[in-house]
Amino acid sequence: MEIRYFGHSSFLIQTKSVNIVCDPYGADLGLKFPSGVKADIVTISHDHYDHNNLKDISGNPYIIKEPGEFEIKGVNIFGVSSFHDNNEGKDHGMNTMFLIEVEGVTICHLGDLGQALSTNQINELDGVDVLLIPVGGTYTLNAKEAEEVILQIEPKIVIPMHYGVPGLKENLSPVADFLKEMGKENIEVQNKLTIKSSLDLSEETQIVVLERSSKF
Repeated sequence: MEIRYFGHSSFLIQTKSVNIVCDPYGADLGLKFPSGVKADIVTISHDHYDHNNLKDISGNPYIIKEPGEFEIKGVNIFGVSSFHDNNEGKDHGMNTMFLIEVEGVTICHLGDLGQALSTNQINELDGVDVLLIPVGGTYTLNAKEAEEVILQIEPKIVIPMHYGVPGLKENLSPVADFLKEMGKENIEVQNKLTIKSSLDLSEETQIVVLERSSKF
């Protein structure tokens, strides 16, 4: 499978048989979402304009917006409820974290998580191979808080998302702040992450920074 980054919190998880898109964003964000994106499944962590842009997605996808258990085209997806802030949702509302099990690999997209995880949430997110985590602060976890959540989940690969970049109309910290917090300041940016088997993944947590893909 391949994991590509469309920017902000949006990813394409692509296998030979299925395309999964997470949190597609609208043009009001200041970034251009790739044209011609075709999906079989779309997960939306919460109903904000920078995470719920379905009009740019073709393919009549199955759309998942809420907690629960789903099985679509051989993909198992588990939605876990959480808060968009550290004030029990009173500031920014609710957020759904998604566990996506595909080709023997478990990917976790945290959406706009804004809280430290509870014991129950940690148990529900057990066995994560690849963690897609917000790191830019303001509306979500900041660099230090993201590090704490990574220690709670213990994934094999961490891919940061939801951070400040040129053109973005949200005041978020850059990914460099997160890399500095993690002591990984010299990481080379990759255009995609390719996983052939879960057996290929290191037991030690690795950080992968993906460049924003402007094309589908």
